[in-house]
Amino acid sequence: MSIAQRTVETKWEGTLAKGGGTLNGTSGALDGQPVSWAARTEEPGGKTSPEELAAAAHSSCFSMALALTLGEHKLTPTTLVVGCTVTLDAVDGVPTIVSSEITVDGDVEGTDAAGFAAIVDEAAAVCPISRLFAGATITVTTKFKGQ
Repeated sequence: MSIAQRTVETKWEGTLAKGGGTLNGTSGALDGQPVSWAARTEEPGGKTSPEELAAAAHSSCFSMALALTLGEHKLTPTTLVVGCTVTLDAVDGVPTIVSSEITVDGDVEGTDAAGFAAIVDEAAAVCPISRLFAGATITVTTKFKGQ
């Protein structure tokens, strides 16, 4: 049996260029959220995109993996700010997600910058979304505040 399953459905109407869709998901948090090709490749205009949703999934998952890994080291973060930029680019003329860049700004007492960086590396290895994106280039940049 799986740990968790979540489902999102997109109802799309119209062509790629002029059409659009809305999301509805298991939790209800995404219900009615609009998506469109223009929001994906031009200005969002209040709409989301698969890349933004992937970035949200990766940053939130990485935050949880890092909090878990810090706890295994008996450390409690004061603050973790995890950002993520997912890049869509053409590869052989086909739109492809080519990278996911994570930035981690951590305020953690009881370690130093080198120790924090090592723990971030451990978290990267256990983050389920990082493992999902294993074929993409994933980079992690850290900032550390501490003693």
